[in-house]
Amino acid sequence: MSEKQKMQQNVKKASAVEQSGENAAKEIDLAELAYRLLASWKLIICVALLGAMVAGAYTMFFVTPKYQATSTIYVLSRRDSAINMSDLQIGSALTNDYIKVFEMWEVHEEVISNLNLDYTYSQMRNMLSVVNANDTRMLDITITSTSPEEAAAIANEYANVVSQYIADTMSTDKPNIVSVALVPSNPVSPNKTRNIMMGFLLGAIIVMGIVTVRMLMDDRYKTAEDIRKYTGLPTLAIIPIENNFERGKKKSGRSGRNA
Repeated sequence: MSEKQKMQQNVKKASAVEQSGENAAKEIDLAELAYRLLASWKLIICVALLGAMVAGAYTMFFVTPKYQATSTIYVLSRRDSAINMSDLQIGSALTNDYIKVFEMWEVHEEVISNLNLDYTYSQMRNMLSVVNANDTRMLDITITSTSPEEAAAIANEYANVVSQYIADTMSTDKPNIVSVALVPSNPVSPNKTRNIMMGFLLGAIIVMGIVTVRMLMDDRYKTAEDIRKYTGLPTLAIIPIENNFERGKKKSGRSGRNA
């Protein structure tokens, strides 16, 4: 076998050893990461609980709760008691027209004037939500506000104003108010439970991320097994390092015996 062939074989062996060392490193990285995370479980739990407490305190003291109140009107197409298919189709089509009425500035202005509110038209639009449930001729008028009493009052006022406005300007039957808004007792936002859970998870993720980064940046060989796995080289000898504390105890013991 020529020298050139021998060199090629040595290069192949070296590359094979290097590749196996890299594969082993990947496996050991995952195992070491799991070990380090397990060893840091107390820190992870403590920081996660701290994150949950911070999120809970922020939600309770710095986030303004919002309330929602809903009133409902029923769309009519005619005053007779006999309702046929064409009446139902006309009533369903009118719901889209009635939703458009809630965007009129005249409606917003009358609600603001009647309740003596200090809001602009844009703010009223942001507070207002009008939804037509599928296969019905009912419109749900929902108001979102930081005050539960105000949310209920505005929702009911919109129902009254729009019903009268439709009857006066559209030459059609006045919608009936089938449900008035009640003062809500519980806020719809913020969600305290969700925020606390998110704070807990965020705290845990931050600690696990720090542990992972520290492990990835630590490229030191700590054991003879690390040297063999990562480099493919055998370990010829291991020199133990004596603990300073134990060495001090030995010295003190000797001095005591000498005394």
